[in-house]
Amino acid sequence: MFSKESMLQRSGLARHFFEKPSWRPPPLKRKTPTTTAFLVLTVFLMAAFVTYSSWIDTSGVFLEHSTDKTVVISEKPKVAVRRIEIPLKCTKNKNQTQTCPKNYYPKTFRAEDIDPSLNPVCPDYFRWIHEDLRPWKTSGITRDMVERANRTATFHLVVKGGKAYVKNFRKAIQTRDVFTIWGILQLLRKYPGKLPDLEIMFDTEDRPVIKSRDYKGPNATAPPPLFRYCGDKETLDIVFPDWSFWGWAEINIKPWDSILKDIKEGKKRKWIDREPYAYWKGNPFVDEKRQDLLKCNVTGQQDWNARLFIQDWILESQQGFKQSNVADQCTYRYKIYIEGYAWSVSEKYILACDSVTLIVQPEFYDFFMRSMQPVEHYWPIRNDDKCRSLKFAVDWGNNHKKKAHEIGKAASSFMQEQLKMDYIYDYMYHLLNEYAKLLKFKPRIPEGAMELCSEVMACQAEGLEGRKKKFMMESLVKGPSITNPCTLPPPYDTRALAVFLRRKNNSILQVKKWEKGYWESLNKQ
Repeated sequence: MFSKESMLQRSGLARHFFEKPSWRPPPLKRKTPTTTAFLVLTVFLMAAFVTYSSWIDTSGVFLEHSTDKTVVISEKPKVAVRRIEIPLKCTKNKNQTQTCPKNYYPKTFRAEDIDPSLNPVCPDYFRWIHEDLRPWKTSGITRDMVERANRTATFHLVVKGGKAYVKNFRKAIQTRDVFTIWGILQLLRKYPGKLPDLEIMFDTEDRPVIKSRDYKGPNATAPPPLFRYCGDKETLDIVFPDWSFWGWAEINIKPWDSILKDIKEGKKRKWIDREPYAYWKGNPFVDEKRQDLLKCNVTGQQDWNARLFIQDWILESQQGFKQSNVADQCTYRYKIYIEGYAWSVSEKYILACDSVTLIVQPEFYDFFMRSMQPVEHYWPIRNDDKCRSLKFAVDWGNNHKKKAHEIGKAASSFMQEQLKMDYIYDYMYHLLNEYAKLLKFKPRIPEGAMELCSEVMACQAEGLEGRKKKFMMESLVKGPSITNPCTLPPPYDTRALAVFLRRKNNSILQVKKWEKGYWESLNKQ
């Protein structure tokens, strides 16, 4: 900790206060104007320094023996906020029911940046928050609308007074609901007291169900707001980050932060030294599109430049998931993403690899994919002619290695920099905050709802060979953030959105044109 003396020395004032003069002034016979001015200046500077130091230090920065404070000096005022970690307060007796501790976790959020205008602007995909909530921009959201969404909802979640309450309607697939709710609880730990009161209905099934055609026409009612993991162009479901960002315990996929770190450290083989083929490994039996993809596998008669493998999750679980570590699957120059029954969580793991992601024309989208561009972040593959499209993509990449590698790196950088967990939480915060602004009723805790907190969910978590609790502890937000959420960018104006979508469509058409020319030239040979 700096003393006031050291602070003066750093401020350039030390020569007036602490340096011993090398000369001795003559006896003062009378006060000259120069001497008087110097004394006045000295007194003024000392007063200014005291005022300045007290302006900087609003929390005892200069107290003696203090070792845990940081002095911040800048042109704009900052409050020195110390990052703290608050462990879970678990009941020691396992036979005792775990409850949420009272007055243990901070109830308010305090950032070190006083001026919100200093916050960085969120990544561009945050703009889709405005588009997803547009159906209710004019009408707002009534209680009746929310309650109509329970037709397919898995659970009803209420945030009131900074606490979370959940009422379950039906059983979710595996632990999707558990880790989705866990993620929201971590958001409350990251920004305590910052999220407004709200109520949401959440559906953890795969496919969106709120059909836009059912809410058109002069006599149409407003659609029910229903949250889920993906959407498509025919539906109005509100897209939310999926459960696997906090871990997929059933198949031993770790929380996203750990995955990003493993992939970054595990990319030992240079792109140019990787297998020059398109790789895919997964369950083909969930959808006909994936079964059709298997026809593109290499045979003794035909090589479509694809190497495709069936993932047997039952066998893999019996063998301890030794062959399913996503960080170990960056060994091919090209990796295929193809949807299953709907969108697939595998998308983000494939894009993070810095291999060129070959995306078979998708029907569904998640919350971030809409801002990624063909040929810039990935290579589009035809759904109606997969094999020929894959062969062309790999041949093109192997003949344009520099450009192909740049596409792979652009996607990997997007995942590492724009999809890190801090931004996942900020996306959740802004989505829920903007949603809450539309509510035209006062949120209330429904009958039968249970208060949930990190302690209730994690302290006595059991099952799945300990992975459930392990992933919760691994993804636990350690304490309140000391920085504000990023700044939500404005919605697209009509022209800008049209330009963005036209660019995406033109890139896909360009690839189809190149592909057509490629096969025409081969057929002439």
